[in-house]
Amino acid sequence: MNKYTLSNGLRVVVEYLPTFRSVSFGIWVKTGSRNETPENNGVSHFVEHMLFKGTNGRTAKDIADLFDGIGGNVNAFTSKEYTCYFAKVLDEHLPLAVDALSDMFFESKLDAEELAKEKNVILEEISMYEDTPDDKVHDESSRAAYGDHPLAYSILGLEERLTAMNSDSLRGYMKDTYTIDNTVISVAGNVEESKLLALLEKYFGRFQNKGTSSLVTAPTFHGDYVFFKKKTEQNHLCLSFPGCSISDPQLYAMILLNNALGGGMSSRLFQEIREKRGLAYSVYSYHTSYADSGLFTVYAGTAPKQTKEVLDLTLEQMEELSVQGLSDEELHRGKEQLKGSLILSLESTSSRMNRLGKNELMIGRHYTLDEMLQRIDNVTMNDVREVTKRMLSVPFAVAMVGTNDKAAAQIGRDRFVSNSV
Repeated sequence: MNKYTLSNGLRVVVEYLPTFRSVSFGIWVKTGSRNETPENNGVSHFVEHMLFKGTNGRTAKDIADLFDGIGGNVNAFTSKEYTCYFAKVLDEHLPLAVDALSDMFFESKLDAEELAKEKNVILEEISMYEDTPDDKVHDESSRAAYGDHPLAYSILGLEERLTAMNSDSLRGYMKDTYTIDNTVISVAGNVEESKLLALLEKYFGRFQNKGTSSLVTAPTFHGDYVFFKKKTEQNHLCLSFPGCSISDPQLYAMILLNNALGGGMSSRLFQEIREKRGLAYSVYSYHTSYADSGLFTVYAGTAPKQTKEVLDLTLEQMEELSVQGLSDEELHRGKEQLKGSLILSLESTSSRMNRLGKNELMIGRHYTLDEMLQRIDNVTMNDVREVTKRMLSVPFAVAMVGTNDKAAAQIGRDRFVSNSV
């Protein structure tokens, strides 16, 4: 991996992979829903959509035709902390991809007519999301954990806020957040780096929006209870606990803990709740890292009459974890699983480009594969105990989407606190 800086200060990270015939190219911008306000919630995602809706020199169909015509892929995504525009093409077509993406980045028209149509598309996306309770509950979980902090904002936004947005709203937001300091270009694949840098100077050297990086405040973990009433066949539940930030030295210990508790088919929750008792089709845990915080979340979807039993079993597993910790076998298996998934992910130029862009944007440094494997191997049982203690040191958050919250409302959210001191 090599890191460069263009003449205007724009950061570029490149990984040369001569045995590949593809190249993945991404533009990463450090802005997402946590950079928004209650008044403009959803604007980051709206901007992402609109950059595909035509430029001063290309229509939306021209952009689609270009990538379809070369067998490439172009897309984008918005998260709570960043937005990424990316393409994957054959190495010979990289100049076309850079040309098109830079055109979208700098010359999007944000046309009022297209904006009105795309606004309706996003409103349909929100409606689809609201109709999917096993997705909806994760947003409610963020609110239960972070209250009114921007990290709890919906990435899609709110209908009433989106309705009020216009072209000027989007342009103003881009001027404030789409700055050189907030932007990173990442490239992985079969590229000649000297030619790549010349290409990037040609298309991105005109980027002059210096701006100022907005300050964000770290969230406080609330441990609240949130219930969203909805007519469903299942109750959908999330229990959330404090986790590790993206740069936390104990991050890998938390990931290994997650693998053992609910990260796969051999995990405790899956085996206990689904395999042994058949109480849920979907039950799992996951860990989300942010720049300055993290969340560890357990999810389950089950019939209303089984909700209490599923909750009791989940809390029993958490209790056992707090008292006994992981077994040596679980720790070893988790390490091998994590190392295997890490190495396999590197077989894709897309995943390598994503890793480069996210690392440069969020932590400003890059670990080699050997360094990452060593960090995983170095995790001790004491490290896992420490993150477990941290996770259970405060009342946990509960969120539920369903018809009746009797079982969830009765949970003692502080039941582990005395055990973790």
